[in-house]
Amino acid sequence: MAGPSTPPAGGAPRGGEGAAGGAGSANPVGLGADDAVRAMLLLMPRVAARVKRTAVPEALAGFQLAPRHLSLLSYLVFDGPMPVGALAERLEVAHTTASLMVGDLARQGVLDRNSDPADRRRTIVSLTADPATRTAIERWLANGSASWQAAFAPLTPAERALFVRTMAAYEQGTAGGA
Repeated sequence: MAGPSTPPAGGAPRGGEGAAGGAGSANPVGLGADDAVRAMLLLMPRVAARVKRTAVPEALAGFQLAPRHLSLLSYLVFDGPMPVGALAERLEVAHTTASLMVGDLARQGVLDRNSDPADRRRTIVSLTADPATRTAIERWLANGSASWQAAFAPLTPAERALFVRTMAAYEQGTAGGA
């Protein structure tokens, strides 16, 4: 593979009209692997920086929330109440890590913890019953959701699935130090 700043095999210069990955800048037929890698290497730091700058809504300013809480809260918004172990599995963190996050958010009043009626040893986690806090959390998540809706709208279901699998593969590759 050619390096990030070297032309691909054949000597043709990269990019031309914004191969850095701007919307609509790609060749209508597609991108070669090297050009796609280049585009993503340039795009991902910007995406990560924007996500890190995701502001906590004013209605939640009294809570100690950070973008790292978005995944945990998203699972509870989309999938409803669940045991701590299920949250840990979905977040791909140790049970103790999920328990610490849940405990912190529960102490702040963001989450509720209740015993599972079927198994009192198990704790079920849910968003707080407080309507104002719950609405503020849903609005916080709505910005990202709206951006994904807009990005996925022109794609076919198969293209959406391919994109999600590609991002998951990339995430797995970076987790392994590859």
